Amino acid sequence: MSTENGREAPKEAFRIPGLRGAKTTTLFRAVNPELFIRPNKPVMAFGLVTITLCVGYLGYLHATKENDQELYEAVDSEGEKYMRRKTSKWD
Repeated sequence: MSTENGREAPKEAFRIPGLRGAKTTTLFRAVNPELFIRPNKPVMAFGLVTITLCVGYLGYLHATKENDQELYEAVDSEGEKYMRRKTSKWD
């Protein structure tokens, strides 16, 4: 690129925008790689699916926990038998 009077424009004026073009140390780049690496869409999609499945599995375990509580056969004052969940004295 040249200016009006035919001189070359300094390359400093056309640096890459953002942190990729900033002058940084190697230590800063090693500690913060996510600021300098371009996004990888397949890896992001894999991570999103994995996190979604993990949260779904935890939700499934939480939902089925209630069904796993121990039941026992109780007898009421009239001699009728029925199934009852074990409860704590604190409930």
